[in-house]
Amino acid sequence: MAERVLIVDDDTRLSAMLADYLSGNGYTVHTVATAMAGLADLGRRAPDVVILDIMLPDLDGFEACRRIRSVSDVPILMLTAKGEETDRIVGLELGADDYLPKPFNPRELLARLKAILRRRHGRTATSRAFRFGRLEIDPGSRSVRVDGRECALTSYQFDLLVALAENAGRILSREQLMDMVKGEELDAFDRSIDVHVSRIRAAIETDPKHPRRIITVRGAGYVFARFQDDER
Repeated sequence: MAERVLIVDDDTRLSAMLADYLSGNGYTVHTVATAMAGLADLGRRAPDVVILDIMLPDLDGFEACRRIRSVSDVPILMLTAKGEETDRIVGLELGADDYLPKPFNPRELLARLKAILRRRHGRTATSRAFRFGRLEIDPGSRSVRVDGRECALTSYQFDLLVALAENAGRILSREQLMDMVKGEELDAFDRSIDVHVSRIRAAIETDPKHPRRIITVRGAGYVFARFQDDER
């Protein structure tokens, strides 16, 4: 079955071009021009991925992203103004999985969509589950729990957490983490990993300001603690 893409962008010319291009690459595409139409469509069509522009005529893309995340974990690719790093950071903080600055090459957008959907489909169901104290990470069901409580993460954040857990006790640089999770040579900026780690900490740490699971190693990167919650 063709994967479904919802494009939320009031630039009808761009949306039509993307719809034609993605349809030609095997996707089923629906386009809307407002955030509210996109939110309504989310429930009706259950897309596999949403392409969301920041500049919309009713709600901005940030608010639309926040509302989507309140009801769905569907992957979100945000379209941002060229060179606006702040927009990218805010989008990631609100739960977007990836970003793409305008103008862009449709081939790059397609590559990003494929990467997002690969992460969405996840690793094989036979991948072993991890337990670190009260924290459970199950790649098979793509779920994370602390004390049995499920933690909400985007698909990118989940795979980032799995990459850290698989290398518990090893310091990983931002570049190494981006390579492990993206799997492609796509544009990224250093702070994107920091933003995602911050969101993961907010979900799994008892005190995100004093983390005990994902530790920052200044000037080097991050290390996932082998022992957590006073386990030995």
